[in-house]
Amino acid sequence: MAPTLALLLLCQVALYTTVTSKKVCGQPPVTDGIDESTLKRVYEVGEEVTLTCERGYLPSTAASQRITCTATGEWTRSNLACSPKMCPIPRPLQPLAKGRTEAPFKSVLNFTCDDGYVMQGANESTCLHDGRWSNPPPLCKAVNCPLPKPPRDGRIVHDKPVSGSTTMYGQGWTYECNPPKAPSHERGSCMADGSATEPPVCRDVSCSIPTNIPNGFITFAVMRQHGYKEKVKYACNEHYILDGEAEIQCRNTGNWSSKPVCRAPCTVGIKRGRIFYNARKLWIADLKPNRVLHGEHVAFYCLNRAERCGYPVASTCNDGTLPIPECFEEPGKVEYTLRAKNLPSEITMCAASPPAGPTSPASPASPPRSA
Repeated sequence: MAPTLALLLLCQVALYTTVTSKKVCGQPPVTDGIDESTLKRVYEVGEEVTLTCERGYLPSTAASQRITCTATGEWTRSNLACSPKMCPIPRPLQPLAKGRTEAPFKSVLNFTCDDGYVMQGANESTCLHDGRWSNPPPLCKAVNCPLPKPPRDGRIVHDKPVSGSTTMYGQGWTYECNPPKAPSHERGSCMADGSATEPPVCRDVSCSIPTNIPNGFITFAVMRQHGYKEKVKYACNEHYILDGEAEIQCRNTGNWSSKPVCRAPCTVGIKRGRIFYNARKLWIADLKPNRVLHGEHVAFYCLNRAERCGYPVASTCNDGTLPIPECFEEPGKVEYTLRAKNLPSEITMCAASPPAGPTSPASPASPPRSA
């Protein structure tokens, strides 16, 4: 019994080898754009296939692209390449397409309108197989609003002249009430949804008695409550600089507009050395009085040890504070008195100032380089 079983197994192996030794080809390799709809999954040796481009693509060659399944189970080589057809981008849209003048088959253009404009037409368009767009670009039409209604006991002042019964999106106006009343809101406009701002309510408004500001005073005002749009003017004490609007106004909210601030002068905080101020090179002792106004610049002289030259660094007075540059070294009394010609301000000026350090509050200045 054993020899018969062995013979049967040998026959099965031989049969399997005979059946599987025949080569076949799988589906041909294809690139983008080649039509796969007619291709089979398995081909016999010697079978031929003609490759074509699918709709919306152009072949790289006019010659027939026939490939054959070879005895090795491989396909002969094909030179066919399919490129998508192109749709010309409308000229007005080319800047939005970063200068491109064409888009490939199946591309989609999405359209939107700015706020305050409504779209007339389709909001997207697709590049078709024949090089045309599925939809033309839409139009964006400005929203119109009905003319605004004036407040009771008041009127409207338009920013631009209007005609007809409508106004365009973005156009604005001011509401005014008959004195001494104030509108609950002062501005209105034609909004993106096609509606105009609702008119305000005219009401009595008063602001509290104005108060003085530090280091300043009210130039002229009756010390009483003030009505809507009444004004008060401020000024600063001597050597203080006004920062902000000199006049404040009583607002429709019953509050004053922002008061100005009086910025303090600065003292140059060195005892010995030379500075550059108001277009002049001065010894600190000659700065009389020792006072720099807010916003003014002072240059201090520093030493470039590597080059043995001096360079100026500017600092700005800011409300009573004048930072001294970190590079500045105040000379001792003997050096200042007997060897002043060796100070950074008196030696040769550097051709270029070194970069300011990351912690330095000052910046390079450019005063004259002659002593």
